[in-house]
Amino acid sequence: MENNSIRYNSEGLVPAIIQDAKTGTVLMLGYMNEESFQKTIETGETWFYSRSRSKLWNKGETSGNRQIVKQVDIDCDQDTVLIQVDPVGPACHLGTESCFSRVDSEDIRISRTIVQQVAKQIQTRKNNPQEGSYTTYLFREGIDKILKKVGEETTEVVIGAKNNDLNETANELADLTYHILVLMEELSLPIENVKAILKSRRLQEEGSQ
Repeated sequence: MENNSIRYNSEGLVPAIIQDAKTGTVLMLGYMNEESFQKTIETGETWFYSRSRSKLWNKGETSGNRQIVKQVDIDCDQDTVLIQVDPVGPACHLGTESCFSRVDSEDIRISRTIVQQVAKQIQTRKNNPQEGSYTTYLFREGIDKILKKVGEETTEVVIGAKNNDLNETANELADLTYHILVLMEELSLPIENVKAILKSRRLQEEGSQ
Protein backbone atom coordinates (compact mmCIF):
# COMPACT_ATOMS: atom_id res chain seq x y z
CA MET A 1 0.00 0.00 0.00
CA GLU A 2 1.30 3.43 -0.94
CA ASN A 3 1.63 5.90 1.91
CA ASN A 4 0.37 8.74 -0.27
CA SER A 5 -3.01 6.99 -0.69
CA ILE A 6 -3.87 7.76 2.95
CA ARG A 7 -5.71 10.94 3.87
CA TYR A 8 -4.11 12.16 7.10
CA ASN A 9 -6.04 14.64 9.27
CA SER A 10 -5.00 18.23 9.98
CA GLU A 11 -2.55 16.96 12.62
CA GLY A 12 -0.94 14.59 10.14
CA LEU A 13 -2.47 11.51 11.78
CA VAL A 14 -4.70 8.63 10.74
CA PRO A 15 -6.60 6.31 13.13
CA ALA A 16 -5.44 2.69 12.95
CA ILE A 17 -7.75 -0.12 14.06
CA ILE A 18 -5.76 -3.16 15.21
CA GLN A 19 -7.51 -6.51 14.82
CA ASP A 20 -6.48 -10.07 15.70
CA ALA A 21 -6.03 -11.78 12.32
CA LYS A 22 -7.10 -15.17 13.69
CA THR A 23 -10.06 -14.36 15.94
CA GLY A 24 -11.30 -11.08 14.47
CA THR A 25 -11.21 -9.42 17.89
CA VAL A 26 -10.60 -5.67 17.76
CA LEU A 27 -7.56 -5.20 19.98
CA MET A 28 -6.99 -1.45 20.08
CA LEU A 29 -7.20 1.88 18.31
CA GLY A 30 -4.04 3.89 17.81
CA TYR A 31 -2.87 6.79 15.69
CA MET A 32 -0.17 6.78 13.03
CA ASN A 33 1.59 9.55 11.20
CA GLU A 34 3.29 9.06 7.85
CA GLU A 35 6.56 7.94 9.43
CA SER A 36 5.06 5.42 11.84
CA PHE A 37 2.87 3.95 9.09
CA GLN A 38 5.93 3.54 6.88
CA LYS A 39 7.85 1.85 9.72
CA THR A 40 4.89 -0.49 10.26
CA ILE A 41 5.07 -1.55 6.61
CA GLU A 42 8.86 -1.86 6.57
CA THR A 43 9.34 -3.70 9.88
CA GLY A 44 6.22 -5.88 9.91
CA GLU A 45 5.36 -4.67 13.43
CA THR A 46 2.95 -1.95 14.52
CA TRP A 47 4.32 1.54 15.13
CA PHE A 48 2.22 4.43 16.38
CA TYR A 49 2.49 8.14 17.07
CA SER A 50 1.92 9.19 20.68
CA ARG A 51 -0.08 12.41 20.77
CA SER A 52 0.73 12.97 24.45
CA ARG A 53 4.49 12.43 24.09
CA SER A 54 4.82 13.67 20.49
CA LYS A 55 6.99 10.73 19.47
CA LEU A 56 6.87 7.39 17.67
CA TRP A 57 6.48 4.19 19.66
CA ASN A 58 6.67 0.53 18.77
CA LYS A 59 3.95 -1.64 20.33
CA GLY A 60 5.66 -4.03 22.75
CA GLU A 61 9.00 -2.21 22.86
CA THR A 62 8.96 -2.36 26.68
CA SER A 63 6.36 -5.06 27.48
CA GLY A 64 7.33 -7.54 24.77
CA ASN A 65 3.68 -7.69 23.67
CA ARG A 66 4.41 -7.06 20.02
CA GLN A 67 1.98 -7.18 17.11
CA ILE A 68 3.14 -8.96 13.97
CA VAL A 69 1.47 -7.43 10.91
CA LYS A 70 -0.42 -9.84 8.65
CA GLN A 71 -2.51 -7.51 6.49
CA VAL A 72 -3.11 -3.80 6.01
CA ASP A 73 -6.31 -2.33 4.55
CA ILE A 74 -7.65 1.19 4.09
CA ASP A 75 -11.30 2.22 4.24
CA CYS A 76 -13.28 3.67 1.32
CA ASP A 77 -12.70 7.27 2.47
CA GLN A 78 -8.97 6.61 2.82
CA ASP A 79 -8.92 8.18 6.29
CA THR A 80 -8.78 5.04 8.46
CA VAL A 81 -6.55 1.97 8.28
CA LEU A 82 -7.31 -1.56 9.46
CA ILE A 83 -4.30 -3.62 10.43
CA GLN A 84 -4.68 -7.34 11.09
CA VAL A 85 -1.98 -8.73 13.36
CA ASP A 86 -0.76 -11.81 15.16
CA PRO A 87 -0.51 -10.50 18.75
CA VAL A 88 2.33 -11.67 20.97
CA GLY A 89 0.66 -11.10 24.31
CA PRO A 90 -2.22 -8.82 25.40
CA ALA A 91 -2.88 -5.55 23.58
CA CYS A 92 -3.98 -3.53 26.60
CA HIS A 93 -1.61 -2.12 29.23
CA LEU A 94 -4.02 -3.54 31.83
CA GLY A 95 -3.09 -7.04 30.70
CA THR A 96 -6.32 -7.80 28.83
CA GLU A 97 -6.50 -9.19 25.31
CA SER A 98 -8.25 -6.07 24.00
CA CYS A 99 -8.41 -2.43 25.04
CA PHE A 100 -12.17 -2.55 24.45
CA SER A 101 -14.80 -3.85 26.87
CA ARG A 102 -18.57 -4.06 26.76
CA VAL A 103 -19.69 -1.76 29.55
CA ASP A 104 -23.18 -3.24 29.79
CA SER A 105 -22.03 -6.86 29.98
CA GLU A 106 -18.61 -6.88 31.60
CA ASP A 107 -19.13 -10.08 33.55
CA ILE A 108 -20.19 -11.95 30.42
CA ARG A 109 -17.23 -10.60 28.45
CA ILE A 110 -14.71 -11.60 31.11
CA SER A 111 -16.13 -15.09 31.54
CA ARG A 112 -15.97 -15.62 27.78
CA THR A 113 -12.41 -14.40 27.30
CA ILE A 114 -10.52 -15.11 30.54
CA VAL A 115 -9.37 -18.57 29.47
CA GLN A 116 -8.10 -17.13 26.17
CA GLN A 117 -6.33 -14.34 28.06
CA VAL A 118 -4.57 -16.84 30.32
CA ALA A 119 -3.66 -18.95 27.28
CA LYS A 120 -2.17 -15.87 25.61
CA GLN A 121 -0.14 -15.06 28.72
CA ILE A 122 1.17 -18.63 28.81
CA GLN A 123 2.11 -18.39 25.13
CA THR A 124 3.90 -15.10 25.78
CA ARG A 125 5.87 -16.59 28.66
CA LYS A 126 6.93 -19.56 26.54
CA ASN A 127 8.16 -17.24 23.79
CA ASN A 128 9.71 -14.81 26.28
CA PRO A 129 11.04 -16.77 29.29
CA GLN A 130 11.39 -14.84 32.54
CA GLU A 131 13.43 -15.78 35.58
CA GLY A 132 11.27 -16.47 38.61
CA SER A 133 8.21 -17.27 36.51
CA TYR A 134 6.46 -20.54 37.40
CA THR A 135 5.27 -20.89 33.80
CA THR A 136 8.83 -20.55 32.53
CA TYR A 137 9.89 -23.20 35.06
CA LEU A 138 7.30 -25.66 33.76
CA PHE A 139 8.35 -25.21 30.14
CA ARG A 140 12.02 -25.67 31.08
CA GLU A 141 11.23 -28.88 32.97
CA GLY A 142 9.34 -30.23 29.98
CA ILE A 143 6.40 -32.47 29.19
CA ASP A 144 6.90 -35.00 32.01
CA LYS A 145 6.78 -32.30 34.70
CA ILE A 146 3.73 -30.69 33.10
CA LEU A 147 1.89 -34.02 32.90
CA LYS A 148 2.75 -34.73 36.53
CA LYS A 149 1.23 -31.42 37.61
CA VAL A 150 -1.92 -32.08 35.56
CA GLY A 151 -2.28 -35.42 37.35
CA GLU A 152 -1.70 -33.88 40.77
CA GLU A 153 -4.21 -31.09 40.22
CA THR A 154 -6.80 -33.57 38.93
CA THR A 155 -6.45 -35.52 42.16
CA GLU A 156 -6.85 -32.32 44.20
CA VAL A 157 -10.09 -31.54 42.34
CA VAL A 158 -11.43 -35.01 43.16
CA ILE A 159 -10.54 -34.61 46.85
CA GLY A 160 -12.13 -31.16 47.09
CA ALA A 161 -15.32 -32.36 45.41
CA LYS A 162 -15.47 -35.51 47.55
CA ASN A 163 -15.24 -33.35 50.67
CA ASN A 164 -17.98 -31.07 49.29
CA ASP A 165 -15.61 -28.11 49.76
CA LEU A 166 -16.80 -25.74 47.05
CA ASN A 167 -14.13 -23.09 47.64
CA GLU A 168 -11.33 -25.64 47.55
CA THR A 169 -12.80 -27.32 44.48
CA ALA A 170 -13.03 -23.99 42.65
CA ASN A 171 -9.39 -23.19 43.48
CA GLU A 172 -8.20 -26.61 42.34
CA LEU A 173 -10.24 -26.39 39.14
CA ALA A 174 -8.54 -23.07 38.39
CA ASP A 175 -5.12 -24.68 38.99
CA LEU A 176 -6.05 -27.64 36.80
CA THR A 177 -7.26 -25.36 34.00
CA TYR A 178 -4.00 -23.41 34.10
CA HIS A 179 -1.86 -26.56 33.89
CA ILE A 180 -4.01 -27.93 31.07
CA LEU A 181 -3.42 -24.69 29.14
CA VAL A 182 0.33 -25.05 29.75
CA LEU A 183 0.13 -28.61 28.43
CA MET A 184 -1.74 -27.44 25.33
CA GLU A 185 0.89 -24.80 24.65
CA GLU A 186 3.68 -27.34 25.12
CA LEU A 187 1.95 -29.59 22.57
CA SER A 188 1.17 -26.65 20.24
CA LEU A 189 -2.50 -27.63 20.50
CA PRO A 190 -4.65 -24.56 19.65
CA ILE A 191 -7.49 -23.83 22.05
CA GLU A 192 -9.68 -23.31 18.97
CA ASN A 193 -9.48 -27.07 18.31
CA VAL A 194 -11.00 -27.84 21.70
CA LYS A 195 -13.63 -25.13 21.28
CA ALA A 196 -14.65 -26.60 17.92
CA ILE A 197 -15.14 -30.05 19.48
CA LEU A 198 -17.17 -28.60 22.36
CA LYS A 199 -19.33 -26.67 19.90
CA SER A 200 -19.92 -29.83 17.87
CA ARG A 201 -20.96 -31.74 20.98
CA ARG A 202 -23.28 -28.93 22.06
CA LEU A 203 -25.00 -29.02 18.67
CA GLN A 204 -25.33 -32.79 18.91
CA GLU A 205 -26.91 -32.45 22.35
CA GLU A 206 -29.35 -29.83 21.09
CA GLY A 207 -30.24 -32.06 18.16
CA SER A 208 -31.10 -34.96 20.45
CA GLN A 209 -33.64 -32.94 22.44
